Amino acid sequence: MATSLWILSLSLLFFSASADIHIMFPFNNALLVNKITERVTDNPADQLVAALNDNRTAHKESSLYANPGLACIALQYIKAYEGSCGDVGGKDAKKPADSEYAETFAPNCGVQVSTLAQITGRLLGCQSKYVSPAEAFSEILMKNSKSLEIIYSKNHTEVGAAVSASDGGAPYFWCVLFSDGKKNSSFVLDGGVAKITKPGCFSGANDECSGANDWSRAPLLWQYAAGLLLIAFGL
Repeated sequence: MATSLWILSLSLLFFSASADIHIMFPFNNALLVNKITERVTDNPADQLVAALNDNRTAHKESSLYANPGLACIALQYIKAYEGSCGDVGGKDAKKPADSEYAETFAPNCGVQVSTLAQITGRLLGCQSKYVSPAEAFSEILMKNSKSLEIIYSKNHTEVGAAVSASDGGAPYFWCVLFSDGKKNSSFVLDGGVAKITKPGCFSGANDECSGANDWSRAPLLWQYAAGLLLIAFGL
């Protein structure tokens, strides 16, 4: 029975739109995919920020500054889950302690702790299938009215996004953190450069993060392996 439940969980998506709202949804690829502009690097986190800002400006909201320090912290936020999708959403949802921002996330990124600003919103998604940044934005992160409220909030001034796989494969995590900090004075990096911590990609790092191309091919292998498991166990 435990094996059956684990196999069925492969197709589930876990989503959290804030520190207080935790929702679990089945994956749905029929939703509208937003167009991403060509002005960003070959980095899925940069492309996710571009999609978000395109949607904000389309709704007459201001574009947000892509802060690399905040984005690196978003990647550290993902790493705190240690690959556990089940901790992202549902009744057993968890989140890192607030103290980890200053004690762990900032030091790991080279962010000066004294420049940490308020986190005004958070979007976090996890699922077994890798999708493009446009699909991640429209199908994973824009899941309900609460997530839309966060995306279009006037309280944000900065954004940082990150994407990471576990050991180079599923599950795949997408995280967007928002802040009301001031450009060049919040989430300031020592030497002006964030510490690159692999695996994973974060926005604003001037890093093409070519490993994302490998992730895009991983679902085929993952689905094939899942198919073998389903056959082997007669499901």
